[in-house]
Amino acid sequence: MNPQDKVILIVGASSGIGYKLATQLADEGALLAVTARRQDRLRELQTGIEQRGGRCFALAADALDESASEEVVRKVVDHYGRIDVVILNAGGAPAIDMRMMGAAEVRHYMRTNYDVSVNYLFPVLEQMKKQRRGLVVQTNSLAGFLGVPLQGPYSAAKGALKLLIDTCRLEFHEYGIGFVSVYPGFVATEATQDDGMPAPMEISAEQAARYIIRGIRREKPDYLFPGLMRWTIRLLGIVPPSLVRWVLRRDVPRMVEEESRASS
Repeated sequence: MNPQDKVILIVGASSGIGYKLATQLADEGALLAVTARRQDRLRELQTGIEQRGGRCFALAADALDESASEEVVRKVVDHYGRIDVVILNAGGAPAIDMRMMGAAEVRHYMRTNYDVSVNYLFPVLEQMKKQRRGLVVQTNSLAGFLGVPLQGPYSAAKGALKLLIDTCRLEFHEYGIGFVSVYPGFVATEATQDDGMPAPMEISAEQAARYIIRGIRREKPDYLFPGLMRWTIRLLGIVPPSLVRWVLRRDVPRMVEEESRASS
């Protein structure tokens, strides 16, 4: 898939990986539509792309609002006439310890990492069904393969999205719609800076964007990166589960000792 002259909608484009994806794809000649909540960031992105001779249509919207998401998709189709590729990149979470959370907080992080993709996915699929073609790219996470300490609701949401996209591949194949799930390891962004989460083999958002574009070009159904993290995940899939739990428990903070110190 060559990005040049393709209409590409990026959800979650105001910062981090989404922002870098927009700038790199614009440089490759894509016709961009970008959306996120922060209008000022989108304007900055749009201005930068247009100053370099690219095309960018920016629409501020809250991805948690189903109606607003549908409206964005409609406006993009009105503006460009089609959507060739959608990149579902919204979401994220700081280090969150479920031992200090209630049900409402868990549901919140699930919604901000699951609903934000679903709310755009299905309006775009309706458009792509009419076109009889299209490519859906979903930015998942290596945390979607196993429960990661300090990322429980995030891992759960990403795991649910993995299964949803896997099923979409089967049910929407007849419409000529392809699906690419990309699974980054740890990526340095504004949201993850100094969040207390261990981040081995961390890469920059710019590097992550380059990996994702490579996965899009190849239209790989599942693209895990960087390489060392990919093989680590595959290794964890074949070793005994008890060993995996032992390894992961080493990253769990010791709360019993902290609570006793705080009460004394």
